[in-house]
Amino acid sequence: MDEVDAALREFVTEREWDQFHSPENLAKSIVIEAAELLECFQWQPDPARETVAAELADVLTYCRLLAAKLDLDVDQIILEKLNTTRAKYPVEKARGTSAKYDQLQD
Repeated sequence: MDEVDAALREFVTEREWDQFHSPENLAKSIVIEAAELLECFQWQPDPARETVAAELADVLTYCRLLAAKLDLDVDQIILEKLNTTRAKYPVEKARGTSAKYDQLQD
């Protein structure tokens, strides 16, 4: 367990909040906090860095809590997903385009 995960576990344990952290509640919280992150950009293309950092920290916190609740290794699942995405978006087809994988030109 790394320092951040240990700090999160301690924080939650001290407050006895784990009882509220069902996977469903954590997933809902991720979406809610992601909306707050998006709100930072709603009317301004360059919002205050501190505000964005605080909202991003909330999103990442809930993501890490959900991963821990489901006994998932965050680094491992990201690397696995990256490999899957790498296969769907080969460099020679995807470089410089935002097209979805099924719309990439040969």
